[in-house]
Amino acid sequence: MPIIQSVDRALKILDLFNEQYSEMKITEISRKLDLNKSTTHSLLKTLKEHNYIKQDADNGKYSLGLKLLERGQFMLNSMDIREIARKYLIDLSVTTGQTTHLVILEGMYGVYIDKVEGASAVVYSRIGKRVPIHSSAVGKSLMAFRQQGEIDELLQDYEFFAQTTNTITDKQVYLDELTKVRTQGYSVDNEENEPGIYCIAVPIFDHTNNVVAAISISTTKQTITPTLEQEIVTTLKQTCSEISRALGNRKIYL
Repeated sequence: MPIIQSVDRALKILDLFNEQYSEMKITEISRKLDLNKSTTHSLLKTLKEHNYIKQDADNGKYSLGLKLLERGQFMLNSMDIREIARKYLIDLSVTTGQTTHLVILEGMYGVYIDKVEGASAVVYSRIGKRVPIHSSAVGKSLMAFRQQGEIDELLQDYEFFAQTTNTITDKQVYLDELTKVRTQGYSVDNEENEPGIYCIAVPIFDHTNNVVAAISISTTKQTITPTLEQEIVTTLKQTCSEISRALGNRKIYL
């Protein structure tokens, strides 16, 4: 099927603008696209009419218009992280045999918003279940990559209650744990939320590089080995990186 030349040229004009060339004169645009000034002017006029291009009244230079920001924001707002992450959760569950969880932060808790049951599942869970941010792997991943001011605010008057004998119950120890999570790019729950359960989690980032969710895989303390842990971490990091890119994130962070 043939492309429409005028549309193709208009889109190429939009693609010319970047951090290096945030504004350009019509002669520069014409030269870069090898078009005559008359054709370029008509294209720019059309784009300007629909607010995809704007022109500075003083210097005559063109730059991208606010309509692109509006359309981009609409697309980002329409993304449902559950829909995007679903196929990845399924793949993780099939690969590992364990139940995979997608979790978001809500107040002082991580909330399961989706899960896929694994063939060798060892943990009971349900969508809507809440887990404390200090005793769960997902809670640590959801907290660690936030700005320090936000972390301090969330932990103000926070009660570090014991879920098990392994639960971190000291604020400074927890903050040190978050530093470790940021360094290694993943978090663990070593029987801290439930006896006998070992959980590993990795964060997901959006287009602004803010953490918006985390994915976890749980197994038993008895079966986890350094080799198995590293395999799970590697798989989770790759998966969460792909989901983050699907959400518009372009930063390499893990």
